[in-house]
Amino acid sequence: MSPIILICTVGGSHEPILTALRQTTPDFTCFICTGRDPATGRPGSDVQILGKGSCIKARPGDERPSLANIPTQAGLRDEQYEVVRVPADDLDEVFRILCATIHGIGQRFPGARLLADYTGGTKTMTAGLVSAALESDGVELQLVTGSRADLIKVRSGMEAVTQANVERVRLERAVRPYVEAWQRYAYSEAYRGLAALARPRDRALAARLALLRDLSRGLDAWDRFEHGAALELLEPYRPRIGASWSLLLAALKRLTTEDEAQEPARLLDLWRNAERRAAQGRHDDAVARVYRLLEWSAQWLLRSRCGIDTGDVPPDRVPLDMTLPPNAKGRIQIGLMAAWELLAHHQPDSPAGAFFRAERNALLDWLLMRNHSILAHGFRPVAETDWRKTQDWMKARLLPMLLQETAAWRIQQIPPQLPDQPPTE
Repeated sequence: MSPIILICTVGGSHEPILTALRQTTPDFTCFICTGRDPATGRPGSDVQILGKGSCIKARPGDERPSLANIPTQAGLRDEQYEVVRVPADDLDEVFRILCATIHGIGQRFPGARLLADYTGGTKTMTAGLVSAALESDGVELQLVTGSRADLIKVRSGMEAVTQANVERVRLERAVRPYVEAWQRYAYSEAYRGLAALARPRDRALAARLALLRDLSRGLDAWDRFEHGAALELLEPYRPRIGASWSLLLAALKRLTTEDEAQEPARLLDLWRNAERRAAQGRHDDAVARVYRLLEWSAQWLLRSRCGIDTGDVPPDRVPLDMTLPPNAKGRIQIGLMAAWELLAHHQPDSPAGAFFRAERNALLDWLLMRNHSILAHGFRPVAETDWRKTQDWMKARLLPMLLQETAAWRIQQIPPQLPDQPPTE
């Protein structure tokens, strides 16, 4: 059987401490006490543990002490307890000392059951012990309470040790940094952290942890363009999240449905992915995604509107004023600018054709910036100002055109960005 270690604050009535000692029967007790006050010289609560002879008053109104110290009354031997002194009203220092004390006890008694009783002591000692216990895994909180005759004190003889249920508090503290990772779209970080947490005993809390963990994993898959895996992870939670994530789940369903609307939906999803990279300060990654979006948009429009594959352009579809020589295998393969020129030639009256004619020079300027970036052909990282210009141009010019082109598939707006906080259930 694992040894029981009791850590209890001392101050005020001695009776609750004796109750805790009798009912928990610890193998070792750490008494948290105050020492002599440096300003007034008044004794601290450590006199209840270390005092000689009669050092404790039987009742608060008694003139003189008539009882021995607490270890003597509880029948504790010297090797069964220790005293740790803390300041009466310095919460930071109390917290620091008690965190170190709990850590030290854990090393001295590996595998022991640690009980922290916060019944006695000053309010600061209580707050410090509770805070330190919540920061330390495996420490159980308890207090001595019972029936009350009034609002002031528990009836004498009616005291009992009560376990404090802090599992919800501990879980919320544990998950907070991983939920906050959502604000940075760091879903992978959130999933790994949540998956490492122990499963709560309470079923409702266990269900909440599973929800946060699986949603983080699903969003991580979505962020890596693994839309099918994302749907498998998120769809089971539709009954719990569907009300607040209805637009997101609809967008994911469209991304995973193999029909003519899937490709344009993926184009708009790529834009949202670029925005997330920029929000993380990864502007080179964001610009790389915009380049792919511009290239892919031309490829999709040429294929869907004109039946032309940019990887094998039929020679008879090349206008006379364009020079597109075949490669070593005899195929005409074209890049981004040539694809847009060819699209504008075959679809001059389309929104895409009008876009290219109006934005050709702006597109060339943007490509020059991108080509000098470290993820393309140059050595210069993309500055935030470069991204801001790119973002403004995309929102004002390219995205409205894409929405005009996708209207035939009833895609009339850009899907919502992935969430930066858990859903409201």
